[in-house]
Amino acid sequence: MNWISNYVRPRINSIFSRREVPENLWSKCDECGTMLFHRELSDNLNVCTSCDHHMAITPRDRFSALFDGGIFTEVSVPSPTADPLHFRDQKKYPDRMKAAQRKTGEKEAMLVAMGEIGRTPIVAAAQDFSFMGGSMGMYVGNAIIAAAQRAVDSKRPLILFSAAGGARMQEGILSLMQMPRTTVAVEMLKEANLPYIVVLTHPTTGGVTASYAMLGDVHIAEPAALICFAGPRVIEQTIREKLPEGFQRSEYLLDHGMLDRVTPRGKMRDELITITRMLLGLDPAVAGELPAPDTTSNINDQTEVAGIKPE
Repeated sequence: MNWISNYVRPRINSIFSRREVPENLWSKCDECGTMLFHRELSDNLNVCTSCDHHMAITPRDRFSALFDGGIFTEVSVPSPTADPLHFRDQKKYPDRMKAAQRKTGEKEAMLVAMGEIGRTPIVAAAQDFSFMGGSMGMYVGNAIIAAAQRAVDSKRPLILFSAAGGARMQEGILSLMQMPRTTVAVEMLKEANLPYIVVLTHPTTGGVTASYAMLGDVHIAEPAALICFAGPRVIEQTIREKLPEGFQRSEYLLDHGMLDRVTPRGKMRDELITITRMLLGLDPAVAGELPAPDTTSNINDQTEVAGIKPE
């Protein structure tokens, strides 16, 4: 009787009362190793609450936190020719694209949107590093041109969030041609006397750094972001010398005059409102009167982002 009461019955109860725990409830910080609850992490904009390490954040989540009330309208981007070089390495290029689209739920590596921040109308573009390393291909070039054209047509400033490993090798020379194309797009903004603000996030490297990412009127970076053309490992192997601590990180570049600000993600929205209104010659925003982003819904829910109205 004791065996049945002490072992069998509790065992049966544990089997029938067992609940499946979702695997995505906890995330581990890459920097300090702290386990973070998903709601706590999303409420803090994917910044570790223990060590302030800035983790990757999707363009939709970033826009939900940036725009007033989390409301924005997507800007359509022309689709380029698929697989123009019929490129294949371990996989065919179209297969890699489909895998990235399934993984991220996005069409490509850049999202363009328009809305208001602090009641100031803007156009914004953001790269998604989780989509093939945010690599710059023809679509990204088209996206930046579309963003610049929409900004010029609507007389709005353009804010761009960069995050890329460089040019997309599967498109070869066509990806490299996006460097002059996007440079021309930036010149369109300058000729229209419209502000172009770049927020460099981790990592921003290669041809992206050598083109539109470093052509802004103001350059802001998130803390500890890697910003470079060639990475530190490549440089060390080339010159056979040990690089300084923090070389090519945001704080190092700020100290050496390549950046204007290093701003934590939680303060980025207020910083952008202040700078945008200053460049437009508008009165400073009053903090108490500004509509805050909608934080009642989980920004990690990609299927229900408030106010998205694709064109």
